[in-house]
Amino acid sequence: MRKSFLVIASLATLVCSCESKQDNKPNAGGLQQRSGPLPVEAMVVQPTRISESVEVTGTVLPYESTDIRPEISGRLTGLYIQEGSAVQKGVLLAKLFDADLQAQLRKLQVQLQIAQKTEERQRELLRINGISQQDYDLSLLAVNNLQADIQLTKVNIGRTEIRAPYAGTIGLRQVSPGAYVSPANILATISQISDLRIEFSIPEKYGSEVSTGMEVRFSVEGSSELYSARVSAKESRVEESTRNQVIRAIIADVDKYLVPGSFAKVRIILGQNEDAIMIPTQAIIPVARGKEIVVLQGTGVEFRSITTGIRDSARVQVLEGLAKGDTIITTGLMFMRKDSKVKVTRIQ
Repeated sequence: MRKSFLVIASLATLVCSCESKQDNKPNAGGLQQRSGPLPVEAMVVQPTRISESVEVTGTVLPYESTDIRPEISGRLTGLYIQEGSAVQKGVLLAKLFDADLQAQLRKLQVQLQIAQKTEERQRELLRINGISQQDYDLSLLAVNNLQADIQLTKVNIGRTEIRAPYAGTIGLRQVSPGAYVSPANILATISQISDLRIEFSIPEKYGSEVSTGMEVRFSVEGSSELYSARVSAKESRVEESTRNQVIRAIIADVDKYLVPGSFAKVRIILGQNEDAIMIPTQAIIPVARGKEIVVLQGTGVEFRSITTGIRDSARVQVLEGLAKGDTIITTGLMFMRKDSKVKVTRIQ
C-alpha cells in the first residue's frame, strides 16, 4: 500500500513539472506581436494663422472727471447744483458770500475816480511847469495802484463763483445751501460721460508692443457685447511695485451698459503669424534638457529636439525643429524607441 502511494505521488509531481515547463515556453504568437510594427496615429504639419493675445482687467472711466471745490473759504449763499443734470461749460454752480468784497470794490472805485482827477490836474500843471515831474509821477502811481487793487478785488469776487469747467453731468451733491465750505470740501463731481475711456495695466514685457492707435477689445458685466477701444496714451514709466505699465484707450461706441467705474475684461492682440506651426500638446515629450517630438521616417522614427513658443488650450507653437510637410507621431509615444517600427493607422 505504501509503495502504491509513493508511485502515485511521483506521477503527480512529474505531471506538474511538465505543465510548468509548458507554461514557461515562449508563445510564438505573442513574440511576433511584440516585435511587429507599433500602431500609431500621425499628423502632417501644416502652417496656420495664429495671434498672440493678452487678457487683463481694466476699469471704465469717464473721459473727464473733476471734483468741484471752492477756491476760497466762505458761506454758500447760492447752490445751483441739480443732481444728475447735464450742464454746459461756464454755468454757475455755487456762490459764496462776497458782500465784503463788493463793498471793498466800490470803495476802490471811488478812490480811483478821485485819483484820476488829481492825475489830470497834475498833468496840466506839469505842462506849464507848475509842478515837478516827481509830483506828477506820484499821482500817476496812485492811479495805477488803485487800478491794480480793483483788478485784484474783482478776481477775488470771481473766486466766490464756482462754475462748470466743461460740459458734463453732475453727480450727487455733498453739501447743502448755507454751509460754510473750504477748498477741502467737495461740493459735487462733474463727469464727461458722453465719451468714455478704459484704463488697464499690462506686464512690462508687452509694453513695447502696445502703441498709440492700437485697437483693443473688452467686455463688461451685464452685457454680451464685445466693445472696442483705441489706445490713446500709455504711462511713460513702469510701476515699481507691480512691474506693469498703465494704458488708456478711448472707447468707440458708448451704450447704457458702459458705466464709469465698471469692471472690464480687456483682450489685446499683440501680433499675428500667418505661417505658424502648431502641434498637439500630447505630441511633445519632455526631456531633461528641453522638449522632443517623434517624426515619421518611412516605417521608422526620428526623435527631434524642438523650441516652443506660445500655446493655447490644446496646441503649442513650434519655433525650431519642425518644417512644413513633416509628419509627427501623436500617439504611442510612451512605447517609442529610436529603433521602433511603426504602422500609421490614422493620419490627420
